[in-house]
Amino acid sequence: MNIDILSTYVMMALVEEIIPETSFFKDRYFPTGAGDIFKADKVLVEYRKADRMMASFVAPRAGDIPVDRRGYEIHEFAPPHILPSRVLTIDDLKKRGFGEALLAKSTQAERAARIVIEDMKDLDLRIRRREEWMCAQVMINNACDMQEYIDAETKGELLRVRYYESASDHIYIVPEKWNSADGDFFADVKTMCKALAKRGLKAADLILGTQVADYICDIPKVRDLLDNRRMEFGTLAPSLTSYPGVATIGVLNFGGFKLTLWEVDHEYVDENGVSKSFFPPTAAMVTAPGCGHLMYGQITQIEFGSSEFTTHAAPRIPKLVVDQGKDTRKLRLGARPLAAPKDYCPYMFAPDVVS
Repeated sequence: MNIDILSTYVMMALVEEIIPETSFFKDRYFPTGAGDIFKADKVLVEYRKADRMMASFVAPRAGDIPVDRRGYEIHEFAPPHILPSRVLTIDDLKKRGFGEALLAKSTQAERAARIVIEDMKDLDLRIRRREEWMCAQVMINNACDMQEYIDAETKGELLRVRYYESASDHIYIVPEKWNSADGDFFADVKTMCKALAKRGLKAADLILGTQVADYICDIPKVRDLLDNRRMEFGTLAPSLTSYPGVATIGVLNFGGFKLTLWEVDHEYVDENGVSKSFFPPTAAMVTAPGCGHLMYGQITQIEFGSSEFTTHAAPRIPKLVVDQGKDTRKLRLGARPLAAPKDYCPYMFAPDVVS
């Protein structure tokens, strides 16, 4: 049986077989669950504050006392479109591909199939970097600004998603810089942990920018505490991780809150060709794994060889476009992701903790 590798459903299966590059913010804090793929143009974002009320003592003759259910906020958002594409021309079929044998005897059909698979991997990586950026932005700002483009250079509408009303409760401003004489690294992190605990949320990770991580390892108080043989304050053992550009520094105890320290030196290249960090070098954040989720909306398109609209709901939707007049073939890979917190402000972000 002949399989059409360029049909949408076959290409969707091929995309699923691509081994993804691990992403720190997306994989650790914004996983995608079974209920996060919507067969709709909009997705529902709902979160609520933790319930910290106690049950009342009741006299036996009084029976019971009804309590109200917790309220929650629900919002409807239209996920943005991410649609990178790549054109395949006749000239591409004549060129030796990267890693291909110098005197390979590949036919044009075989070379075209290989190029399609390689292009899907490249396009998928670009989408993953944008998803990683989106997840990081939501944690840093409790919001995300997404600039739409009409073409490669012309800007369109600026989309803004925010998960607060007038002001966000996820920001913590340190009274003194940690590398100043009056700075108190341990007290500030403990305060951030307590802010999450008051919301009924877990504090497990301390995310650090590169400059902050370098400074913490040199704090005399940290070294003195770790040298104390009578009390366990944690350990520092820097090591690389499976996340590109991310290392674990160790575990420290902040008044009972044991946090894993992560140094983020992961970068991307923006639309202007400038290399930027996913996480600010002078910032710190306290949060916990799985604090959010990455959802996907559906994509409607006309398949190659058809005149009818078809709707797909999946993390990646490929599409083939053929221009017979120019003898070109274009592969497009689409996604409509939206990152959102699962609870109200499940992270505490401290900007500019060092100078």
